[in-house]
Amino acid sequence: MKLRILLTGAAVLPLSLLVGQPAGAASADPMTEAFAKAASTYEVPRDLLVSVAYSETHLDGHQGQPSADGGYGVMHLVTAKTLDKAATLTKQPLSALKSDDAANITGGAAVLRSLADELKLDAAARKDAGKWYQAIARYSGASSPAVARLYADTVYEELAKGIRATTPTGESVTTPASTVTPDRGPYANADDLDKPSTLAASTDYPSAAWAPAHSSNYAVSNRPTSDAIDRIVIHVTQGSYAGTISWFQTGPRPNPSSAHYVVRSSDGAITQTVREKNRAFHAGNYNRRSVGIEHEGFVDNATWFTDTMYRSSAALTRNIADRYGIPKDRTHIVGHNEVPGADHTDPGRYWNWTKYMQYVTGGSGGGGGTNPHTAESVCGAGYKVIDSAALGSSGTVYLTFNSTNGNNCVATIKKASLGKATATAAFLEVKGKTRATDTGNFDYYAGPVRAAAADKCVKWGGKAGTSTYESGFEHCGS
Repeated sequence: MKLRILLTGAAVLPLSLLVGQPAGAASADPMTEAFAKAASTYEVPRDLLVSVAYSETHLDGHQGQPSADGGYGVMHLVTAKTLDKAATLTKQPLSALKSDDAANITGGAAVLRSLADELKLDAAARKDAGKWYQAIARYSGASSPAVARLYADTVYEELAKGIRATTPTGESVTTPASTVTPDRGPYANADDLDKPSTLAASTDYPSAAWAPAHSSNYAVSNRPTSDAIDRIVIHVTQGSYAGTISWFQTGPRPNPSSAHYVVRSSDGAITQTVREKNRAFHAGNYNRRSVGIEHEGFVDNATWFTDTMYRSSAALTRNIADRYGIPKDRTHIVGHNEVPGADHTDPGRYWNWTKYMQYVTGGSGGGGGTNPHTAESVCGAGYKVIDSAALGSSGTVYLTFNSTNGNNCVATIKKASLGKATATAAFLEVKGKTRATDTGNFDYYAGPVRAAAADKCVKWGGKAGTSTYESGFEHCGS
């Protein structure tokens, strides 16, 4: 998807005015200040701007080094796309936009504002974070509406949860949890890759979404008839989940690349981009014999490697190994850096092979029939379980609470029919307000269903299989 960005309405100011520091002065919180200044200058909601950056990079500019798809800085400004547009809008040199956090944040804000102008968002609309959804989707540069929606939904999920991040210099950057209703516009009709059970059943792993890579990024084959599959290769994307899927969908290009699967950091969601019978271009000498799994994140930032990601990926690896008779050991499950002739370093020193292999082989709670998701991982950072109810042998519904923002969250975690779409539901009703429900045929869980209820009684419950639970109004004030 190519962007046509109008140069109207976005102010062009020198970086010295945007940063606002006297000569020689150093701010104690330079990134916090940069977000505030850029948001004010370009009239982009500050917390939304932070959410875009956090979704892209966890606020780590990686010392000016590019991501796998050519993106730079905390705002992931992409060469020949948003990076060049940012240079035009801010009059800043490319070198500053790539390596200086303040310049990069300013450039991202300028590009977002230009997209808002293209969408004709007036001053009132620009104050409403929900109205920026289409601009955020376009900022992604995604090659399909489904991936653009995936990208924007991720940004708004981070906005809803609130952000507490530490930059590489030790600065703390935070946003409060915000209840925002995104105005998806035409993206409401795009496939929702977060609901794989609603999409075409065209994947080898039933709980994965399906977003096919461009045909130039893999080789059509007939494995395992043509080539035996006896290896699984673990990668790290050097980029975001949505950005990686979009990169695989982009082609033809001089250096084609893809992997069979991509795993998300926050919740372990999985998207398949190449059928296992075909040869993805991911591991050089091992392309013919292996299945490749990419993991969202960067090798030099351990915050991406969540327990939920490990568990979800391990369940996928275990499934692949069982289907092809691959031994579950480190000879057959390897890192990209361990492939003969490889010049890559991923998954890197922060990847916990001991934990991962325990989950693959069934140890430490990661065994065969174990759901890789928990109520706390589904609801997000800061949520702790305060109540639960068994749903027969089919699952458990959990009520969680976030003491930082006063929000409750309900999630139903399945115990049976894992990886298969079965009737599952979760609901949360704050006294005096309309009940919110997530219901459908889900592979692992229903939810999260969140609501602000710091001083209110709540009614909560869910369904798994044929079992249901509904509480009375309780937990008043928690």
